[in-house]
Amino acid sequence: MAAALAAAVPGGNRTPAQVRHVRVLPARDAVPVPWPGWVHPAVVDAFTRRGVPEPWAHQVEAADAAHAGRHVVLATGTASGKSLAFQLPALDAVVRAEELAGTALDRDGATVLYLSPTKALAADQLASWTGLAVPGIRAATYDGDTDPAERAWVRDHANVVLANPDMLHVGILPNHVRWARFLRRLRYVIVDEAHGYRGVFGAHVANVLRRLRRVCARYGGNPVFIGASATSFEPEGSFSRLIGAPATAVETDASPHGQVTVALWEPSLTDQDGENGAPRRRTVIAESADLMADLVSGAVRTIAFIRSRRGAESIAAMAQRLLADVDRTLPGRVAAYRSGYLPEERRALEHALRDGRLLGVASTSALELGIDIAGLDAVLIGGWPGTRASLFQQIGRAGRAGQDALAVFVASDDPLDTYLVNHPEAIFDRAVEAAVFAPQNPYVLGPHLCAAAAEAPLTPADLDLFGPAAAGVVEDLTTQGFLRRRPAGWFWTHPQSAAAAVSLRGAAGQPIDIIDSATGALLGTVGAGQSHHQLHPGAVYTHQQVTFVVDDLDEANHCAIVSRGEPDYYTTARDITDIEVLSTDLSMPWGPVTVCFGRVRVSTQVVAFQRKRFTSNEVIGEEPLDLPVRELITQAVWFVAPGPLLEAAGISSAELPGALHAAEHAAIGMLPLVATSDRWDIGGVSTALHADTERPSIFVYDGYAGGAGFAERGYEAAGTWLRATADAIRVCECETGCPSCIQSPKCGNRNNPLEKTAAIRLLDELVRHGPAPDRP
Repeated sequence: MAAALAAAVPGGNRTPAQVRHVRVLPARDAVPVPWPGWVHPAVVDAFTRRGVPEPWAHQVEAADAAHAGRHVVLATGTASGKSLAFQLPALDAVVRAEELAGTALDRDGATVLYLSPTKALAADQLASWTGLAVPGIRAATYDGDTDPAERAWVRDHANVVLANPDMLHVGILPNHVRWARFLRRLRYVIVDEAHGYRGVFGAHVANVLRRLRRVCARYGGNPVFIGASATSFEPEGSFSRLIGAPATAVETDASPHGQVTVALWEPSLTDQDGENGAPRRRTVIAESADLMADLVSGAVRTIAFIRSRRGAESIAAMAQRLLADVDRTLPGRVAAYRSGYLPEERRALEHALRDGRLLGVASTSALELGIDIAGLDAVLIGGWPGTRASLFQQIGRAGRAGQDALAVFVASDDPLDTYLVNHPEAIFDRAVEAAVFAPQNPYVLGPHLCAAAAEAPLTPADLDLFGPAAAGVVEDLTTQGFLRRRPAGWFWTHPQSAAAAVSLRGAAGQPIDIIDSATGALLGTVGAGQSHHQLHPGAVYTHQQVTFVVDDLDEANHCAIVSRGEPDYYTTARDITDIEVLSTDLSMPWGPVTVCFGRVRVSTQVVAFQRKRFTSNEVIGEEPLDLPVRELITQAVWFVAPGPLLEAAGISSAELPGALHAAEHAAIGMLPLVATSDRWDIGGVSTALHADTERPSIFVYDGYAGGAGFAERGYEAAGTWLRATADAIRVCECETGCPSCIQSPKCGNRNNPLEKTAAIRLLDELVRHGPAPDRP
């Protein structure tokens, strides 16, 4: 495998069959500029001591904008020095305020709030801020890991607080009176990794930031917001929508970077049959583990990204077993890193990766972010990470020290992955996506309006801050008894905390604790919304390369009981879904075809689970489950076509159900091409005769109450989306359909019926009547 990787680099002796494309991202020279004249000398000295003789042009452009009082987002690549850009104005403000403390010119000081989506990134940033040793800077983290005894000190004495949106939501804003000193002096709010705030999470964070602006205004504050983002489409508009105020963008990257060779790798089809006789590819987990083992055995510092917690654990465990045959000392130099670990476990892994004790790490997106890990030589990306922005963010983890580097995108069994490795222009020659999130979703906005009212009575003037939907939502909340109207405004009427009832991560209900039956130890947590799929009885759960099997899911007590085991398989849940149209809000005719967008009611029940082998995805067993039905009111896009049109396209009545079903599966897999979604964020239903449309129909819906904006984006880009879906099916080399094109890992009907050829004809017929091709 190492030889195959070497061959993938230009100049190698051969190109293996798995490599579909190689692209070289050229090295980039730096563009340094002088330090701005307004920066305090102590701040310049601190960066000079760190080895920064001059800043780069984009850093100064962003810092100048923030210093001038303008909200700004810096959208440049990984390792482009975004931290320096936001630290310059922040440190300058705090240092100058500290110099004036106690004098006649004392203006009550200055404070800075830094927000990151993960605790790991905040911990890394704390080391950066304190390591500068700028006089007067008192930086501290304030998150769920902060000792309760330290929280009062942070609140009363720190002038740089590093937190996450969750802690701002439940810890700071509901207790703003205690934080009055800090909020009154707040000069800058830094929103790191701003491109990651999308979907329901992004909608929640957008409303939390509006609440922050409202509370600061009560104390006379008006902080400047500085965003740090990976390259994204229209970052100015996305960041403005996130903070609820106009912002400017800096996008030209003036930092240096080594050359990166990127290989698109598609695992080969095996000679084993999968579900319904479909061919199987070697799994992305097995392929990534082999690649990691070969690279680590050659002392190549490597990080492998995978979307799932279970995948990260499995890649690390398989690579360790392979390395044990090479050198007994090597397995201990590979580990997994993911969310759900205990704080002390995460910190230990981060230190080991920085100092080189770890040569390989398999990680979820937790290490995609700007944690400072220089010296990595190779990146493996197991399966499409969701967006082009995330892909290039992960690619950028290697070569940060200036050396040339290697990145390999390993396709998973997924229509989008199949399409992308065979259409490299869709990765390298198109703009990155815009972040999709909907702050006006009433299921998101309503709870935040309640939380805002609990912080201070809502006034009519406040409603403008929360957008045009706020007035109607407040009226509904008042009718339902959650708010009460008084002359001073709307009041929260309940004794419990309004903020505590809202999870920013889009999960309804209290998280499920995972308990080891033998020791009683808490192993981790899973959101309530995912519990039926991930923690059903019989499900396999992995923690730190130790495998457990779920004995019982006790939703009443919010826990799952697990026992240690060594299964040679993983599990996937199956569900069945019905959908009802509640309203058609938008529609557009494509000749005889109608494309619609609106509200739907989705009823879903997890009915069974399958056991599948790691190396081949072979189904080795299936068991029924008895779990309750869950209902969801959300948004969907749907396509309605008359039967005679499809018959004229050569799709017989016998083929129609399989054609619709296959097109639905592939369309779900392809939606992330035009929207910043993941296939697990969305669902679908297809039927040859739907009760509401009375015609053959395909539905694709958001998997979150009220919608997340993904289906709406699918409606807007329907032509591009369906054309790419047809191409993804067409390019797959299987004959009758496989997981890389039309089979779905979560199909409740056991991927039956499916008609690959008829699905292509169906999609071609739909887009033939649609708009002219465009670019996503």
